[in-house]
Amino acid sequence: MRNIDLPPYAPMLIESTRAIGYSLEAAIADIIDNSITAKAKNISLRFLPYSDPYIAIIDDGIGMDEDKLTESMRYGCADPNGIRESNDMGRYGLGLKTASLSQCRSLTVVTKCNNTLFGRQWDLEHIKATGQWSLLALDEDEMLQLPLIEELNAHESGTLVLWRNLDKIFAGEINVEDAMTEKMDMASKHLSLVFHRFLAGGDAEQKISLIMNGDIIKGFDPFFTTKSRPAMDEERIDIPQFNSSVGVYPFVLPHPSKMTKDEIEKYGGKDGLRSLQGFYVYRNKRLLIWGTWFRLTRMDEFSKLARVRIDIPNSLDALWTLDVKKSTAMPPEIVKTRLKQIIKKIVDNSKRTYTFRGKKETRDDITHVWNVMETREGVRYELNGDYPLLDKLSEIIDDEAKKLLDDYLYSIESNFPVNRMQNDIYNEKKIVKDNNDAQFNNIKSQLGIFIDAAENRKDREQIISMLSKTEPFCDYIDRIKEIVMEDEDDEEV
Repeated sequence: MRNIDLPPYAPMLIESTRAIGYSLEAAIADIIDNSITAKAKNISLRFLPYSDPYIAIIDDGIGMDEDKLTESMRYGCADPNGIRESNDMGRYGLGLKTASLSQCRSLTVVTKCNNTLFGRQWDLEHIKATGQWSLLALDEDEMLQLPLIEELNAHESGTLVLWRNLDKIFAGEINVEDAMTEKMDMASKHLSLVFHRFLAGGDAEQKISLIMNGDIIKGFDPFFTTKSRPAMDEERIDIPQFNSSVGVYPFVLPHPSKMTKDEIEKYGGKDGLRSLQGFYVYRNKRLLIWGTWFRLTRMDEFSKLARVRIDIPNSLDALWTLDVKKSTAMPPEIVKTRLKQIIKKIVDNSKRTYTFRGKKETRDDITHVWNVMETREGVRYELNGDYPLLDKLSEIIDDEAKKLLDDYLYSIESNFPVNRMQNDIYNEKKIVKDNNDAQFNNIKSQLGIFIDAAENRKDREQIISMLSKTEPFCDYIDRIKEIVMEDEDDEEV
């Protein structure tokens, strides 16, 4: 047996890796990962859609020396199973090259370290001509001719990543300027979500500023933490064999009726709320995957308010089978087992919020107008036959009138518009109710039947106590108390 040294043919391999499947926004995010790993605080994303179009990412990170820059341009410059710094956002040693060249045919990297510039370039036309892994080393004059080099030079240290000959971005486009502007706008939204924890600056040491063509990109918080509430306590799932753990943090968004129109639109509108439910997996605070339940439960209309943040360290990359693009991963069995146990609580919490909107129907100490009956066939809604007002009416009307009242109430129960209401809720239609003043005026007209039956102060106090536990009287009990006791004072005078 003998060895045959068979290195890949550079032009073909590089062209093949361009088809890994990066979107423009995912490719840019991969470059920003490198800036964060390099401890950058200020990252500038610049693009020019006309003349000699380009996309550039400039940071003020620690930069690289010449040897490190050359090594970083090598395909597979890192061991995916090796031990890395906890803040390292990479894995395969491919991201810089595959992400960049998925969008362009010329990748230039210039870095500043110890007040010195170093530059390297992969040019696919040059590689095609030589048939070799021909990495170009730029001299000082060539680097000073590059766009935005002055911006890099303004930093004490940092790196410029420059994409030119943007063939993939402009493929099939008629108006390249409009196409590039639109795609970069989509990229801005993507970055505001993927890096929102860095942009928010909860951890001052990891806070970054991200600017695109002079506009600040603000972080988009998918959990709406200013109005959301925890679905349950935070959990940590231990992974003993890796001496590590996974953090699980559940949230339930507020019901759309408690969100403004602008807030609903910000969170994707009616369809967005539903499609963005599920797990949000972060690696080193960088969002990898979102809007999936990993098939542990199905996407459900009434669970669409549920969001679960999952934090994993980079030491668990292999266990989560993280891909090159950092866009797919799958929880290991030990994590899935625990998630199955807690997911029902999370989803049920969302359903309660969505169905009941926090109303008092869920309280056992309140006498409700409607009773919800669980049966083998499903859920049945029945008017409460023991409702206090019905008891009083039964005492003052004759049998014939009582029979008519019972028939009418049965008709109401039997024709409750369940399907229509469910459809209205599904389509986010606002359920309109009488305002508080109108409802209170109706309540006042009902109070007389209770007050007339009261013979003394003790009876009136009992009426107040009973109404304080009966809807909708319980929502106005202070005002009812004034009316009931004021009426007694008038009688004494």
